[in-house]
Amino acid sequence: MRALVTGAAGFIGSHLVEHLLAEGHTVLGVDDLSTGSTANLPQDAPAFRFVQGTILDGSLIDDLVSEVDVVFHLAAAVGAFVIQERTLRSLLTNVHGTENVLDSAHRHGARVLVASTSEIYGKNTKPGLSETDDRLIGSPLKTRWTYSEAKAIDESLTCSYVRELGLDAVIVRLFNTVGPRQTGRYGMVIPRLVGQALDDRPLTVFGTGHQVRCFCHVLDVVPALVRLVDVPEANGTAINLGSTEQVSIMELATKVLELTGSNAGVVKMSYEDAYGPGYEDLQRRVPDCAKARALIGFQPTRTLDDIVRAVIDEQTRAAQVVSA
Repeated sequence: MRALVTGAAGFIGSHLVEHLLAEGHTVLGVDDLSTGSTANLPQDAPAFRFVQGTILDGSLIDDLVSEVDVVFHLAAAVGAFVIQERTLRSLLTNVHGTENVLDSAHRHGARVLVASTSEIYGKNTKPGLSETDDRLIGSPLKTRWTYSEAKAIDESLTCSYVRELGLDAVIVRLFNTVGPRQTGRYGMVIPRLVGQALDDRPLTVFGTGHQVRCFCHVLDVVPALVRLVDVPEANGTAINLGSTEQVSIMELATKVLELTGSNAGVVKMSYEDAYGPGYEDLQRRVPDCAKARALIGFQPTRTLDDIVRAVIDEQTRAAQVVSA
């Protein structure tokens, strides 16, 4: 296929680029480098071309989409710190950027995979969230919920393009995808905790520490993205992708200390101190991935220990390069 990856220089996008190239596809990547890095991208791959630019540039996106058969739309403002500090910019990027991608894909007859998020479910703490479960979110006046709101609009736009205009598109809701190249700079918990442990600083756990999450390795997620975009039954639907291995954040911090061999300990911090007034967190977020299993046989093979070790190894190598 000829594929466009938006957000190509980011954490998931760069792994997707590598996977597509390894499968023999021609890949075009676009990224504004606000949180991504060209260091994540292949430097000498004849089948890959990178363009620096924003998905808010409708003319640029239209030109790029005209060259491809498939668009993997991963570009978005993500991370609790980014959303909190740049709320307006994040909303514009996540809504109008997606609108540009969908409009161009419809115009040029390209298939689209739209990356959405488990944040869609908001405060719904049901164990095993399925794609048809209700959204329970807080006040739109709280910046905490703007990411969820924007992604919900993205999903509604996508479904409307499918139903009314015949676009071929699938939505994927990602549940805490983690692995090498993810940075803790924007609030991502595993790389942040690992970085603190390797620096021998106390690990900071926000809130009670009893919040339950499931983490899925990026190398389990990326092949699923490529398979799903080719499944006709997925057209116009949303599909969960994630692990069902549950862990509390306090348990996660303990595991990071154990696997790094750090004795730095753990300190708790209130959400207000971390993010400012009015921040709310979710106590449990666990996916039901039965739909993905039925469609493509999706089954993560890497455990939480595998994920944490991969992040430790990457950060250790990066520190050695800096000190060399």
